[in-house]
Amino acid sequence: MDNRIEKLEGIVYQGVDEFQQHLQRELGEYKYLGGNLYFAEGPQRQAFWTENIWLNPIKITFDSISEAALSLRSIQRNWAPVLFTQYRRGMLIQEKLPPIVQKPRPFPWEVPDAPMGAWTLLDAHTMIASPLCTSPFPAGKIEFVENKTDPPSRAYLKLQEALVRARRWPQVEDRCLDAGACPGGWTWVLTQLGAQVTAIDRAPLDDRLMKNPLVTYIKHDAFTLKPEEIGPIDWLFSDVICYPPRLYEWVQKWLASGLAKNYICTIKMQGQGDFETPRLFTSIPDSKVIHLHYNKHELTWIKVAHDAGYAS
Repeated sequence: MDNRIEKLEGIVYQGVDEFQQHLQRELGEYKYLGGNLYFAEGPQRQAFWTENIWLNPIKITFDSISEAALSLRSIQRNWAPVLFTQYRRGMLIQEKLPPIVQKPRPFPWEVPDAPMGAWTLLDAHTMIASPLCTSPFPAGKIEFVENKTDPPSRAYLKLQEALVRARRWPQVEDRCLDAGACPGGWTWVLTQLGAQVTAIDRAPLDDRLMKNPLVTYIKHDAFTLKPEEIGPIDWLFSDVICYPPRLYEWVQKWLASGLAKNYICTIKMQGQGDFETPRLFTSIPDSKVIHLHYNKHELTWIKVAHDAGYAS
């Protein structure tokens, strides 16, 4: 058969394995492709519960493994597979493509500007591929080199991923507020960058952080402190366990004050999840809501200053 490429009039959504029902609810009408992949006709829909969104999908019909790889290489260099069938054949195709780095990364790490494409097999002679995706990581996944000794919790990996996706992180002497800081996973990341951290929580942080000269601990409910009581900050961080509307109300106070430049906040979910508040967060200019690889039943809101972009 001849090699053929057909543009698809729609978008492919790559769901989060354990929360696929959330994506199904967001999409409404869709065609299930297999695995965690869904196709929805028309322009891109607002969907937060995704690992990746394939923005420019095409269907490629091919006769051989070499033809499949050649079709992808003729479009661009970087491709990562997301397979739910034909695994052996898929791996043979990937072996003929330029290699991509998928080993754990050190932090901080600057995301390359080169696009990262995604592809899957529908059967032995048909694939769907997209050269343009929302995630800069292969198959929407990133792994960091883990420090199993120093951080007081694994939550630090969430912040590392969020900062890499923001394409910006605190610099030495930047002033940061860490709301809901205990036991100190996020504060630990910030001190490693040399930033000054005001850590707020009703419970104290890990003893090592309490003794760190870069950390000022305040025993308080962060949401009841007025921005004027804290003063100007370069970064506002929150991993507080609370209902999403309460977080949104608190963020609005900080936005109105103009005292914070950059924001990264975790939107925690309970039960069936909150599908309205994340949309309110995306209505805030220059911001985005995403599901991180290291997120669980939660989303992350990112807003950085105008002089720095952020990854989707």
